[in-house]
Amino acid sequence: MHRPALLVAETEPAQALSLRKLVLETAKFNVLTAHSTAEALEIFGLFPNIDAAVLAHGDNLDCGEIARKIKAVTNKLPLIGIRCDGVDYVVPSFDPEELVQLLRKLLGDPRAMDGK
Repeated sequence: MHRPALLVAETEPAQALSLRKLVLETAKFNVLTAHSTAEALEIFGLFPNIDAAVLAHGDNLDCGEIARKIKAVTNKLPLIGIRCDGVDYVVPSFDPEELVQLLRKLLGDPRAMDGK
């Protein structure tokens, strides 16, 4: 079984990596990060077999547009939103653990794939 790969579209943090990316990678998810609408759509075009997309509205990011364009290609990809319309699931931006729990429920627990 493969480790789930996520597209995470969020505003670029002022310093280093985002907390969300670090939490998801620590939970053993593979993360492809985009910091703009165009970059998110480009990554989706290059990696159409991602397992889910996590979309946050912000500067240079129109998560509603990203959600619409992904849904025009497939309706099988779970779309999770943070302050975002047109998604399948909504989580609060301040609770990365809630996001991890939702992803584990939808995709399985990647830690179990490592035999842990």
